[in-house]
Amino acid sequence: MRVFLIGFMCSGKSRIGKDVAALLGMPFVDIDRVIEQRIGPITPFFRKMGEEAFRSVESEVLDELLIGPDAVIATGGGTPCFSDNLERMRKTGLVVHLQVPMGILLPRIERSGGDRPLLFGLSGTMLHERINELLGERALFYAAAHRTVLNDDTPEIVAERVADLVRTAQDR
Repeated sequence: MRVFLIGFMCSGKSRIGKDVAALLGMPFVDIDRVIEQRIGPITPFFRKMGEEAFRSVESEVLDELLIGPDAVIATGGGTPCFSDNLERMRKTGLVVHLQVPMGILLPRIERSGGDRPLLFGLSGTMLHERINELLGERALFYAAAHRTVLNDDTPEIVAERVADLVRTAQDR
């Protein structure tokens, strides 16, 4: 079974994904790291080539993962929101949305240094407004996940919650 972790930037997809993979004895793949192996750092590529070019590479990587071996896959925050990516993930695996309360999410994003392509150069009120705008645009996509897990605890506890969901899905 493939397990796709979706959610907003800084929602813990990569950190928790590694733990889930270890708990389930599965490989872990981070889509953003695979993309970086092909194009180099994401932010300069995004700024030079544009979002459409980035999303094209992202979809190509997803295509390969959809036919690859079972794994726990951390997607990019926007991966499920473009093309037919979400529907393809839903057909080939279990899609789990990691939802983070805003009071936890905002400080994480602020600590990440504003190097995210869609937030580049923003801070303070402008950053908060852009985050709310993006969350609004993506809400329906995230809500279409097979399951939602609240990421409001330690990564280890949240990973166990996700692993339990996967085990239950495998038993069906």
